[in-house]
Amino acid sequence: MASPLVSLDNFYSVIPAGGIGSRLWPLSRADAPKFLHDLTGSGQTLLRDTWDRLAPLSGEERVMVVTGRAHRAAVEKELPSLADHNVVLESEPKDSSAAIGLAAAILQKREPNVIIGSFAADHVIRDTRGFTRAVRQAVAAANAGYIATIGVTPTEPAIGFGYIHCAGPLEIDGAPGAVVVDSFVEKPDAATAQRYLDDGDYLWNAGMFISRADVLLEALGKSQPELLAGLLELADAWDTPARGAIVDKIWPGLTKIAIDYSVAEPAAKAGRLAVIPGDFDWDDVGDFASIAKLHSGGRKKDLAILGENARVLADASSGVVISQTNRLISLIGVTDIVVVDTPDALLVTTSANAQRVKAVVDALKLSGRTDIL
Repeated sequence: MASPLVSLDNFYSVIPAGGIGSRLWPLSRADAPKFLHDLTGSGQTLLRDTWDRLAPLSGEERVMVVTGRAHRAAVEKELPSLADHNVVLESEPKDSSAAIGLAAAILQKREPNVIIGSFAADHVIRDTRGFTRAVRQAVAAANAGYIATIGVTPTEPAIGFGYIHCAGPLEIDGAPGAVVVDSFVEKPDAATAQRYLDDGDYLWNAGMFISRADVLLEALGKSQPELLAGLLELADAWDTPARGAIVDKIWPGLTKIAIDYSVAEPAAKAGRLAVIPGDFDWDDVGDFASIAKLHSGGRKKDLAILGENARVLADASSGVVISQTNRLISLIGVTDIVVVDTPDALLVTTSANAQRVKAVVDALKLSGRTDIL
């Protein structure tokens, strides 16, 4: 029997658009982060793809984007239908608790019964119907008072994702697939990831959170009372002329912590976190190996080539080449190669070592070479 169709009239989409995607350097930079790139070949950025998934659910006028001040122009260019009052600008990055918490506090003040759904700006989901079904169930769980997340059913023993351990089913009208979350698990090693896959009770943590705004803020206040107090003060001033002064006063002192730690994990321990298993495709495009996989369809013998003016000659080679120059790149007899050619930096590695690119970024920071970050 089909579950009743859940109304989304009180639903608001929130898109946190932050982070530089350091494992995608030198393609992703501070001034051109991952979400402003086309990494799928769709012809538009990941941010625009995210908008196109969410706007039909909540309505274009009910989508809020939280991003850095430096990215405002680029975000508004990508999303011309984004309402000005739904652009929330961070003066500096403070992680997801501050970004999502501020959005919740602003929307709660504007609309006391609002349910918000937070979805990253830089993930890839092609099965929009499957995604929509999961969001509707998550909204039903949120209406029942739970903090909900959407976990993706694993298709391989991935070591680049965190996992959600599921416990028993929940009986929620409109959310027949909902189960209670037992715990969150950090990125595992290969053997542990295989065990999770074989077990069947683990889902990939996709970082999607759906909740009544007041419930989310209450949970945040229990673990981070000072952070909540700052966010509420910001929200009180947000739609007034005092916003700028209050932001300059409050924002620098906010605690920097991921919402997984401030809200999701404590809610799981209290038995108040529901997860909807998602049967749709999903990738957080966390490194260049992910990009290669997206374009090869899992065929390891293929070579993916990205870049409008890419000039590549390849013989018996596989992997991914991303070019932002007009240089000729020739590959002979190399497998699972990663080549990223930009005007001021060249990266060469392999898919197996793609996660280690972040170490290069860390080394550049330590050496003061922030001009190429």
